[in-house]
Amino acid sequence: MTATTDGSTGALPSRADPAAGVLPADHAARPPGDGAAGPREAAALAARRAAEHLLATQDAEGWWKGDLETNVTMDAEDLLLRQFLGILDEDTTRATALHVRGKQREDGAWDTFHGGPGDLSATVEAYVALRLAGDAPDAPHMARAAAWVRAQGGIAATRVFTRIWLALFGWWPWQDLPELPPELMFLPKWFPLNIYDFGCWARQTIVPLTVVSAKRPVRPAPFALDELHTDPTRPNPPRPHAPLVGWDGLFQRLDDALRRYRTAAPRPLRRAAMNAAGRWIVERQENDGCWGGIQPPHVYSLIALHLLGYDLGHPVMRAGIEALDRFAVRREGGARMVEACQSPVWDTCLAVIALADAGLPADHPALVKAADWMLGEQVVRPGDWSVRRPGLPPGGWAFEFHNDNYPDMDDTAEVVLALRRVRHHDPERVEHAVARGVRWNLGMQSAGGGWGAFDVDNTGVLPNRLPFCDFGEVIDPPSSDVTAHVVEMLAVEGLADDPRTLRGIDWLLREQEPDGSWFGRWGVNYVYGTGSVVPALVAAGLHTGHPAVRRAVAWLRSVQNADGGWGEDLRSYREAGWAGRGDSTASQTAWALMALLAAGERESAAVERGVAWLAATQREDGTWDEPQFTGTGFPWDFSINYHLYRQVFPLTALGRYLHGEPFAAKAR
Repeated sequence: MTATTDGSTGALPSRADPAAGVLPADHAARPPGDGAAGPREAAALAARRAAEHLLATQDAEGWWKGDLETNVTMDAEDLLLRQFLGILDEDTTRATALHVRGKQREDGAWDTFHGGPGDLSATVEAYVALRLAGDAPDAPHMARAAAWVRAQGGIAATRVFTRIWLALFGWWPWQDLPELPPELMFLPKWFPLNIYDFGCWARQTIVPLTVVSAKRPVRPAPFALDELHTDPTRPNPPRPHAPLVGWDGLFQRLDDALRRYRTAAPRPLRRAAMNAAGRWIVERQENDGCWGGIQPPHVYSLIALHLLGYDLGHPVMRAGIEALDRFAVRREGGARMVEACQSPVWDTCLAVIALADAGLPADHPALVKAADWMLGEQVVRPGDWSVRRPGLPPGGWAFEFHNDNYPDMDDTAEVVLALRRVRHHDPERVEHAVARGVRWNLGMQSAGGGWGAFDVDNTGVLPNRLPFCDFGEVIDPPSSDVTAHVVEMLAVEGLADDPRTLRGIDWLLREQEPDGSWFGRWGVNYVYGTGSVVPALVAAGLHTGHPAVRRAVAWLRSVQNADGGWGEDLRSYREAGWAGRGDSTASQTAWALMALLAAGERESAAVERGVAWLAATQREDGTWDEPQFTGTGFPWDFSINYHLYRQVFPLTALGRYLHGEPFAAKAR
């Protein structure tokens, strides 16, 4: 990361008057929230510090990217892949093990989010990674981990994906895993459980795994794992099937039928199916060598292609292996963390929105440079989304550096909102890009009126029922947060009264929870959903006195913490009592403030207390501490700590507190 090339520290004037709103220099040394300054002064100082820090971390090319932290399964699977391919080196192993050891809990387990409970699959994979690094099974930290695993049911109780990794080395029998036949490739798009019935992330993972499942490879195991079984002589005791009357029982018997089919599958058909899967995989490799910009399809695609005969020197394999290292982040002290994904487009559009809403001039060089970079990232060719929308011209934005196959509605909406905040030197180019993005988003609306993240009407009930799919959400139905961002973008584009926008608004109003909140699919959780929906509804013209808005305000007030902030633990995805409850965090406090400010609560005690919390908890360098995970991959099953969230969202909230809403709308 580098500072902006013009060297500006980005003093923050108000929108209305470029010369106004700058705090006197003698305020710079006054700690925010120390009681010497009023709420507005404290907020202004906190916003200035946050903006200066954010500007200093912009890349010379114009983008921002914070670390995307998930859990140690990413690191463990990276080592297992390298072991499988025969490319595991000492430096990577040592650095990865250093990171994995540092994440172990006192009870010996590993969790999947900060402060969360131990997770069995993550613990088994972390344990195996440390065994690969040479940690002895009788070392105290390893013995604690093994004992914890046995107490939770051992390897037999782990998720299917964990047991697949173990099967690659003979630590688990392939015949004890669900069948995943490559003939899925030949199911027509109208047939249940064809590959396009799955969300794009699951589809990209399942296709290569059909090859792996068919081939059932086993590499020599460098050690045994008997200590992770409750009974090494019976590692997988037989279990009776569920009753046939339920989905579980039905799919268990379908799996039995697929096992019988495996023994009788015509070899030419199976070979043709695996070759079709191989072609599908190669066609979807991105320019940087990865697949979909995310870890699971990346690692499984490399394994599948290698099993199909692609040697390590093949250009496809070589590019894929080289891309692995670009997902690695080196920490101080030498630890190596593998990102499950990278978020430069998302981070950049959110950073632009934050800086602009905090008062940075619309033609500031940092914003213009970011706009240039975002314009260059627009996806202008069809992808897998075209299967359901074959006649729709492309024009969306993806989340990552390289992911032309899977742009998403969320990034597209937020990039358009960011571009509208910049005074660009080529307005015609901006207008053309925005028009394409708006057209694409409108064309991706689902039948019920909402928007999913990547696909249209990806709402089937069968994919989640498969025995194989125990790793998290595998479909992509419309969500309140994505729909809200699209509605807000359409309103800013003057389309608040368009019938498609009105359908989106109606969908959001129907999705409101009885307590006044909205569920958050891609952020934690009801605070994120509510913080997304309320600004969108108000931008689209709903009056701040609308019953839905007032119920949301009442809910946010009811869950504000005693310290003035807001927080929500990931347990809210499983336990209703956690909704809106958790330690205060900078990003979640900002989401609540953004909703309250949009609802006209600027002078309320709740807003003043929230702003005061942000000012008081800011660090001297303009940042906030936030070890908590406030991003969501799969609700509960896969959680994310976006390291830039703690910066962009508080700055956005402080800016809107100081300067008002960026796009005012007439109330309906």
